[in-house]
Amino acid sequence: MSGITINIDPVIVHLGGFAVRWYGLTFAGGIGVAILLVLREAKRRGLNTDKVANLAIGAVIGGLVGARLFHVVDRLDDYLANPIQVFRVYQGGMAIWGGLVTGGVVAVFLARRNGLPIGTLADASVIGMLAGQMVGRLGCIVNGDAYGGPTGMPWGFVYVNPGAMIPEALKGIPTHPYPVYEILWDLALLGLLLFLRRRELPAGMLFLTYVAGYAIARFTLTFVRQEAVWLWGLQEAQVVAMVTFIAAMAGAVYVLRARAPAARRSSASSRRER
Repeated sequence: MSGITINIDPVIVHLGGFAVRWYGLTFAGGIGVAILLVLREAKRRGLNTDKVANLAIGAVIGGLVGARLFHVVDRLDDYLANPIQVFRVYQGGMAIWGGLVTGGVVAVFLARRNGLPIGTLADASVIGMLAGQMVGRLGCIVNGDAYGGPTGMPWGFVYVNPGAMIPEALKGIPTHPYPVYEILWDLALLGLLLFLRRRELPAGMLFLTYVAGYAIARFTLTFVRQEAVWLWGLQEAQVVAMVTFIAAMAGAVYVLRARAPAARRSSASSRRER
């Protein structure tokens, strides 16, 4: 049997009745990395870092709620059979789409309340958010909660540890290493964003590029996963990715059209001055 054996206990250590897990450690680390990078970029763009820091905390809380909710809805039958599992977030089970949606809604609300420019703030967030996602996915590798379907490829992950969250039917079988696929895609997307970051783009365009790029990743890579089918033979993440990509494209058109009159006014003003 080919493949890479994953025999790491998801639990690092038990402290009384509480288990410290690799998933929780990397998840917290990802949040920390994201906030630090967002604050650094916010300062570079001239934003009030104190306001941004408070906003980030609120967005993280909102994102955590949404990420868990989307995950529970995606596997509703399992959680209806054992409702107490809904609250055991520390064991794993977060949907990034849910976190982005609810965290984004909270961020927009707080940005308006604190007088922060939404487009500039969104652009300042993407590098940190993407880096944080990659760190968090490392925990999924150990946890086995973002598993792919069976594969004959030599780089398939073979989960054998009893504590892994992958279904029993897939334990001991090479499966697509979905977290690795996503990390590699995110790394490529990060390179693109860093390149575009040096260009003079309209406020919000960098963020929309991130959203569109990640939507393409989720739609494409989810074909190797085995989640509940929602619509047209597509899984939840793929349906959400389609809607998100369309919204990102619509947002890009709006931003570019809004910039055009301003560019024309600036050009006309320059000609008058000459």
